[in-house]
Amino acid sequence: MDGQTSAVAEWEVARALMRGIGPSWTDDIAFGRRAVLETYTPLLAKASTQGFAVVRDLAYGPHARHRLDVYRPTVPTGAARAPAPVVVFVHGGGFVRGDMNANAQIYGNVPRYFARHGCVAVNVEYRLAPEATFPGGAEDVALAMRWIREHVAQYAGEGGADLSRVLLIGHSAGGSHVASYLCDPRVRPASPEVAGAVLISARLRADVLPDNPNAPGVIAYYGDDAARYEADAPMAHVDAMPVPVMTVVAEFENPHLDTYALEFCHRLAKRDAHAPRFVQVHDHNHTSVVAHLDTGDDSLGREILQFLHEINPSP
Repeated sequence: MDGQTSAVAEWEVARALMRGIGPSWTDDIAFGRRAVLETYTPLLAKASTQGFAVVRDLAYGPHARHRLDVYRPTVPTGAARAPAPVVVFVHGGGFVRGDMNANAQIYGNVPRYFARHGCVAVNVEYRLAPEATFPGGAEDVALAMRWIREHVAQYAGEGGADLSRVLLIGHSAGGSHVASYLCDPRVRPASPEVAGAVLISARLRADVLPDNPNAPGVIAYYGDDAARYEADAPMAHVDAMPVPVMTVVAEFENPHLDTYALEFCHRLAKRDAHAPRFVQVHDHNHTSVVAHLDTGDDSLGREILQFLHEINPSP
């Protein structure tokens, strides 16, 4: 068996494992998350380190967690490269935990994937609740986006960065922060700073339902006054979404996140009289939906790259 065949077999085995644990995902999400990390971390560690370079731990603000990593595509010496689109990733963590580098591979695998495919990619850290309550996460996304527009070009390498083609991706709580940054009038910029957004398994409603495993995080971030939840969560401001959105859910999702995503899409469809892009990633769960990127499993990555091209085609 050659190396390429072996690599394909490994990601297929990993995906089959996700498919196997999927139906019981909500029975023990903590167990499932550990299984995802144990499956994908060693698989990602085998990925090539060619095709990209990274500058780590750049400060975009005054807080210790106002940090980001910039990944850029590399080209052979002397080869020309056109200005690259910019992909920005904001990780999840239930509002109260999470790091842009949860371990040596995850979530760096996400910007690494896009750098390999010709993008300048940015991995963003942000403040956590209860230190930073609503709308602190969205404010951090706004601060990071301003830094990116002002400074990313100097880290983009030969050819530079195309700031007309910025795609902002948020996963889970990070998706909530991204949506609030784009839509909430208390946070959103005067004019859009991105060409489009991808909301992956995003928490678009603030709920503390009994089966919500992240209910304590919702309380820590949005506060203990449930009367605020409706107005403060991104769903309240969906009609103000200023850019094209691709909404993504896993086949095996944390409770209610898939139905909130469908509601978000439905409201955009009613506003625009056509359906926005919606993707359900088969076999994957709330965590593996991003952990699988850059393993050879291209079930989501190719969809995002196609979306980026459609909203703002390359020259």
